[in-house]
Amino acid sequence: MIQIDLRNPDGSDDAAIAHLIYDAIHQGRSLYTAEERQAWMPAPHSGEAWSKRLAAQRVFLARNGKRVIGAMTLKGDYIDLAYVAPARQGQGLFRRLFELLETEARRAGIRRLTTHASLMAQPAFLAVGFRVIRHEKIAQSGQMLARAEMEKDPL
Repeated sequence: MIQIDLRNPDGSDDAAIAHLIYDAIHQGRSLYTAEERQAWMPAPHSGEAWSKRLAAQRVFLARNGKRVIGAMTLKGDYIDLAYVAPARQGQGLFRRLFELLETEARRAGIRRLTTHASLMAQPAFLAVGFRVIRHEKIAQSGQMLARAEMEKDPL
């Protein structure tokens, strides 16, 4: 059974979240080349900087038992991370995570959400009401990665 909730604040799932993201980038459906994916994330995040990044955000997790199969994070009005395990993509998990995040954002008085979405994430964000502000390319380890700045307003 899939459970969607806020993450445990002790940081015990930091490594599981990092591996979920790495797997989604490298094994999930992608419009990026292998070289672009390698530049984007050569290895799973780890260490103190990663733990601090997650600790500074509200982290919403989807779990199947103890296994993390989806994650979305919110820092202020910005969705920093939004990933679903490759085997679970296209099954509505992104929407379920987003609905919890959106509910929590409304409770916190947030009326507009923003993000920078990858080529793969853009359709999922559009499906939950986001719009593209602008398309852009960012330099990452010698590659130019396409993404979109997006927003949802009002909540």
